[in-house]
Formats: sequence, structure tokens, C-alpha cells
Amino acid sequence: MAILSQKLPNLAKNIPVPKKHHINRGLKMIFWFTIGAIIGFLFFVSSLYLLYRNKNENRVYAGVMIDNIEFGGKTKDEVEKYFEDRNKIIQDTTFFIASDEAIATISAKQIGFGYDKELLATQAMSIGKSGNLLPDMRLALQAYITGINLPTAIKYEEKMLDEMITPFATKFNVNPIEGIFNFQNGRVTAFKLSKNGQEVDVQKLKKEIVTKMSEVGKNGKAKTFKLPVPVRVLEPKVSTEKINNYGIRELIARGTSSFAGSIENRAYNINLAASRINGALIAPGEVFSFNQTVGDISGLTGYKQAYVISGGKTILGDGGGVCQVSTTLFRAALNAGLPIVERNQHAYRVGYYEQDRGPGVDAAIYTPSVDLKFKNDTNKHILVQAYPDMINYTLTFELYGTHDNREVIINEPVILSTSPAPEAEYIDDPELPKGEIKQIDFAAAGANVYFTRIVKRNGEIIQDNKFSSNFRPWKAVYLRGTKE
Repeated sequence: MAILSQKLPNLAKNIPVPKKHHINRGLKMIFWFTIGAIIGFLFFVSSLYLLYRNKNENRVYAGVMIDNIEFGGKTKDEVEKYFEDRNKIIQDTTFFIASDEAIATISAKQIGFGYDKELLATQAMSIGKSGNLLPDMRLALQAYITGINLPTAIKYEEKMLDEMITPFATKFNVNPIEGIFNFQNGRVTAFKLSKNGQEVDVQKLKKEIVTKMSEVGKNGKAKTFKLPVPVRVLEPKVSTEKINNYGIRELIARGTSSFAGSIENRAYNINLAASRINGALIAPGEVFSFNQTVGDISGLTGYKQAYVISGGKTILGDGGGVCQVSTTLFRAALNAGLPIVERNQHAYRVGYYEQDRGPGVDAAIYTPSVDLKFKNDTNKHILVQAYPDMINYTLTFELYGTHDNREVIINEPVILSTSPAPEAEYIDDPELPKGEIKQIDFAAAGANVYFTRIVKRNGEIIQDNKFSSNFRPWKAVYLRGTKE
């Protein structure tokens, strides 16, 4: 046993070391060498960055751009000076906004528009200088190798822009009109078409202006922009379509005439007769009768005496001037393309009816036998509205209903022949003082006249009319005083 124990240590020396032990040792050496190399590299890079940062402490890092323009090496003041000079170039930029209602011109100076030099200089200077070492190193390296491009920053005073837009919008904006349709005892007592309003979409307009500002900021050149007016439609709370079931939605025709020079009683009668037609409703298929609608024309119904044509003479009579009303309504029915069922000419050419139209576009009435009639051949009701203007001495009739694609062509009157007025006639009047002359009738040349009207719907002719008038020559008549 003693001998064996003495030999055991020699046997241990001959046992081989496993290879795994050598591999682990080698890996450890490589790991720590790599860590050391990385630390060394980071220390080296950090040292370089710190030197670079200290050198560019008050300057923009290389590779930092604003809108693709290099500002590396520039101080903050130099960056601000650059954009200050650019502002002088773009300060003449103008925004021109126009519509039929209003015009607005907004200049860059008025709204303080320009490059935000302080912001741009601060942004450029801040790249890679946040105080966080690794992110700052990364940004500085990125700027140096590939570049960092900052967008152009512009500024404007929003309050000043609002102050420029507000007066324009006030002129442009129109409130919607609420429709009125009051119907009582077979007549419309109050009527007004509804109408959409409008207003400037201020936010959309401002957005468009800002977009154009950005365009100027990128180009760096002053420019004048003509901007469309963005409109928002304002609908009435109650539309015309909702307030009645008669289909009275729009103006379908208008007729006008002038009665300038009328005596006071004649103008009074015109106004009275027009008021009695105003609000009349004509149902689909109904024939409108002027005489029936106006009613009795006499002193008992409120009319005054003015000149009328009766028995081949021009004399004072109740309701003189009412033919001005029938003539005007006749013109409205013509323009609407409605079938004329009855129309009568005057005995002679009346100057009132030729003040704004040629001869023959007139319609005489004389109750109860001589009437003006026309038919509503549409499938909707027609509302008659009268507008006598007692200041300018004009009368207008407007017909409201629903358009059915009619096209009306009215040709100018054609005068086939004329004849002179006869010699004036003087009649002795023993009631007038001797030597006094009083005119009781007025001269007018005779004429044979016609005009035509064609009415089309969807390209097809539905009416082809010829309206003829054979006006007699009319002599002037004077009363000559013989009373001593």
C-alpha cells in the first residue's frame, strides 16, 4: 500500500487536459478583446464627436439643409439673415379674391407673411445638439453622410388674415329667403319664393391661402394668386317646394309696360286693376279671363274717370287705363308660351303701349264683351303677381309655376302698311269762352301690323301664332269756344 501511494502522483501528471477547456479560454479572450476594441472605438469616436461638437458649438452641422439648401457651418445669425433677405423678395406676394358681390386683395405685408427666420435658424442649430450623446452622434453622422433636409417654415398673422377676409365675406354672404305662401278664399294673399343663401367657406379659403403661401415659400419668388371663392350654400328652413302643393316653384315669365305721362286718374286705375289681379291662381287646364278676375270696372267699384276709347271716340270714362293692365298681362302670357284664347286690338295705336315695344303688342278689354283670355296648359298651377311702380310709372306682371322646358320665340312686329292721321276736327262749343281751344281726342297714324310667336317644347313646335292688328287712322278733335 505504501508503494502504491507513492506512485499515484506520477500517474496524475500523465492524464491529458480536455480540449473544451482550451476553447472556452480562447472565447473569453476574444470576447474581452472585442469589448475592449468597442470601448476603445466608442471612446475614439466620442472624442472625435466632442471635438467636432466643440468646433461647431455655434454653427450648424455639415449636411443640415433647409428646403435642400445647405447651411452647414452657418451661425444662427447667418441663417436668420439669409431668410430675412428672402422675405424681402417674397413680400410682394398678393392674394386676389373676387366675385360678383365683392373683391378682396390681401398682400403678404398685411398679414405678416414670410419665412419664420427664428424658427428655421433654431431648428437648423438644434440638429445633433440635444444633449443626449448617442442620439446626437447619430444625427451628426447622418447629416454628414446623407444629409438632413428640414422643410421650409412660413408664418403669418391669423388674426390679421381674418380681419382681411371678414369684410369680404360680409359683402358676399347672403341669408336664405324663407318661402311664403298664404292661400285664402281661392287667392294667394302673400307669396314669396324661397331662395338659397350663400356664405364664404372661410376655413377652406384660409386653407387655400396657406397652401399658396407654402408654394411661395418653396419657390422663393413673389407671386400674385387669383383665388376662387369657396362657397357654402345655405338652404332655407322651409323651401318653396314644401310650402304648397300647387307646383309654384319658380318664375316662368314676366311682362312689362310703361305708362309714363299718364294723368293721375289713369295711374290710379292701373294700380287698382293690377291689385285685383295680384294673387290670382290659374289651375292646370283653366282658361283665365281678365274681365272675370278684375270684376266690374266702374265708379261703384272704386275706379276714377280717365280717357277710354268708346263708340269710335276717345272720351272720359270710368276705369280709363285698365287696358294698360290687360296689355301688360298679355305680354306676360306671351312670354310664358301660354295659348292665347282671346285677344283684341285697340281701335288705334296708343302711344303708351309703344313706349317700350313696337306697335301691335297690346290687348284691349271692355267689360263685359271685349276680354283677354289665355289658358294654363301646364300640369301645375300658375300664380299671377302684379308689381305697379307708381314712381317710375311702370307695370310688371310675373307668372310663377313650374318650367316644362318651353322655348318661346317672339319676333319683332312687322308693319305692312301705314296711313296718315286725318285732318284735325274742330267743333264749336258754346260752353267754352270764345277763343279757347280744348283737345278731346288725339291724332294717330293708321297701320297694318303683325307679329309671330313660336313655342317649342323639347325641340317640338307646340304653338305657331300670328297676332295681327289693323289700326285705324285717328284724327285729333278740338273743342273751340264760341261763348261771348
